[in-house]
Amino acid sequence: MGQLKEGIKAPTFEGTDQDGRQVKLSDFTGKKLVLYFYPKDNTSGCTEEACNLRDNYTALINQGFAVVGVSMDSEKSHKNFASKHSLPFPLIADTSKKILNDYGVWRQKSLYGKSFMGVVRTTFIIDEQGIIEKIITKVETKDHTAQIFKTYQ
Repeated sequence: MGQLKEGIKAPTFEGTDQDGRQVKLSDFTGKKLVLYFYPKDNTSGCTEEACNLRDNYTALINQGFAVVGVSMDSEKSHKNFASKHSLPFPLIADTSKKILNDYGVWRQKSLYGKSFMGVVRTTFIIDEQGIIEKIITKVETKDHTAQIFKTYQ
């Protein structure tokens, strides 16, 4: 799949969350979906981002948003992460990397001069009809909710 852009139909997805439930794009028809991709459970930036979304979850819901996180961690890892931080939203375990690849966030990265494949932290806001409304590539982990709301001012 080529590079995704705002204004196009979001790729459909289906995956299993931390509670073993199937979660798919069509579940969110009629709501705006904050679909956020993150590298790894229980790492500092990913925990900051998840906890910021958790702390502002009521405000997001009140504004018509649903929230779903996706990483390549296992259901068990997600279960521990969600439980430890009281996360009220689904975290999809994309161990096959299908959703990550469909959304173009599984890419070449580099750290300390080493190249490797990994998840590029990205948030897609998908509208009520399944169209990508916004793509946030420079995620502010500590204040992600405000960043999401700012895109609508």
